Amino acid sequence: MTQTALASLMLAHNAGQTLQQEFYTDPEIYQQEMEKIFLKSWLYVGHISQVPNRGDYFLFRMDRESVIIVNSGNGEIRGLLNVCRHRGSRICGEDSGNQKLLVCPYHGWTYELSGALRGAGYTPADFDKKQFSLKQVQVRVFHGMIFINFAADPVPFDEMEKDLDAPLKPYRLAAAKVAHRQNYPLAANWKLAVENYCECYHCKPAHPEYSIAHGRAIPHAEMVEALRPVMERAERCGLTTHSVAKEWIASGPIGADHAFDRYPLYEGHVTGSRDGKPVAPLLGDIKAYDGGCTDMHVGPMTFYLAYCDHVVIYRFTPLSVNSCDCEITWLVRGDAVEGKDYQVEDLTWLWDVTTIADKRIIEANAAGVGSRYYEPGPYMPLEDFAQRFIAWYLHALRM
Repeated sequence: MTQTALASLMLAHNAGQTLQQEFYTDPEIYQQEMEKIFLKSWLYVGHISQVPNRGDYFLFRMDRESVIIVNSGNGEIRGLLNVCRHRGSRICGEDSGNQKLLVCPYHGWTYELSGALRGAGYTPADFDKKQFSLKQVQVRVFHGMIFINFAADPVPFDEMEKDLDAPLKPYRLAAAKVAHRQNYPLAANWKLAVENYCECYHCKPAHPEYSIAHGRAIPHAEMVEALRPVMERAERCGLTTHSVAKEWIASGPIGADHAFDRYPLYEGHVTGSRDGKPVAPLLGDIKAYDGGCTDMHVGPMTFYLAYCDHVVIYRFTPLSVNSCDCEITWLVRGDAVEGKDYQVEDLTWLWDVTTIADKRIIEANAAGVGSRYYEPGPYMPLEDFAQRFIAWYLHALRM
């Protein structure tokens, strides 16, 4: 698809309706998304508790790319492209592990954890190893969360850090740990997964477990009223008094897009669990349950639900035009002991059962969007945030 054809397609989009079919199915539009959005954005890839020791690593995979996230020593986290500088072979094949050196299995080229080429056999006398270090992406660690950016000169992280530092501080996420991670592969375009996450119009029919606890499942005016007592309790519970940070809007440069707000849980629920009762020790500096939840997003694919006793991180990673991966990470206090302070089954129950249901409806949505008879339909008031996501997405494609 030419730029002219894409521009015409965007011009034809009705702001009150869902996207035309091509945005979900056209491989060339998908590649435009990679170049204009994902390779320019700060992307959440993991938590520092996944790489506590020198040589610990895990892989982040997106589309055709694979990045080795490694603790290279002295607390430094690097993002090394998993592409040997000899003939391009993948170096690390396991999802995670610990390595003193990174050794390409093809011809044995050996790299330091810094990415510098240490050794290569049978090279000519004038071979300069310094010219063949592994390529790297930009890395930023923020409240224990590891972000990367593929751009050589990425948009500054600072504004996002400034907006989100105070709201996140009470949770002390740098001192948290990963209690569980789960992947849910989706046979759907990544935007269908994100749109689904961004609206709760579907919550009552699809998620009865979620809807009995969360104020997101009610109209905005009711949610604002229900949030008032939550915010009145926030300060004495040790939580932020910020109710809204930056909105997700369709303007400005792409790369450090973010939003933050708080919403109420229903009466009798203090956290996101099967019965609304605590499932782990209070996080960080939090002293008591305020009856609310912190909702945040960073970049095009990562969303956070911060309860007083645990944090749920959703990440939707595009793998191809018609497939993506939903990864959920559950964080708890770093000193919490599994089996004593929390049970993984209780901790993960709500968002596991919700995401299993989401997988079913997202994939059914994708199948219908692929029909010859699909045409854009109207957004409803409860889909306002999904509509804003699409407006932002089209703005990003125009940049």
